[in-house]
Amino acid sequence: MSAGVPDFDWLYQIGTASFTISGYLIGAKKRFDLLGVCILALLTAIGGGMIRDVLVNSVPRIFLDASPLYTIFGTLALAWILRLQKLESRWLQRVFIVADSIGLVAFSLAGAQFGLALGLNAFGVAFLGFVTAVGGGLVRDMLCNDVPFILHEDFYGTVAILVAVLLYLCWQAGLAGDSMSWLLFAGGLMLRLWAHKSELRLPKIES
Repeated sequence: MSAGVPDFDWLYQIGTASFTISGYLIGAKKRFDLLGVCILALLTAIGGGMIRDVLVNSVPRIFLDASPLYTIFGTLALAWILRLQKLESRWLQRVFIVADSIGLVAFSLAGAQFGLALGLNAFGVAFLGFVTAVGGGLVRDMLCNDVPFILHEDFYGTVAILVAVLLYLCWQAGLAGDSMSWLLFAGGLMLRLWAHKSELRLPKIES
């Protein structure tokens, strides 16, 4: 890893667990069988990272490091034990939004960190952060025949780009570190949740 670039392995694991839960909840809502739910949760959790790695001609991390699989199947087991899918619809939606938002911000920062380690410019860092953050959700929604969040939801992709760019700027200013990383994570999460609650959206092109 490049000098001055913070270690975001903890963000990678947080994002993996969070996107596993979002995939699990969607699979249960769609009434998939057990294998279908596991596949959906797995692809939601690793999809963005795999797309990112392929883009930079790297072997996907999931093929070299088994720890994300432990996180995924451990999270699936916990979700099953807690019967998260049995929550009443109002709470179920809240759990999904929070889990999906945590995954979005965590993977955006983890993807941006990957770009910094490769010595990419601002566009490269932002793009890898964006792809890592939204790739898994894109795969999930397409498998479920839903319109992907990124195309219509409140500031979804914008948050991913923003936190990745802010990480790059902090690194350029010599401010990158664990404390700043936590601040960016917390700020990005609050922005995403506030945008959802406020139904904040980018302007649409009128036909």
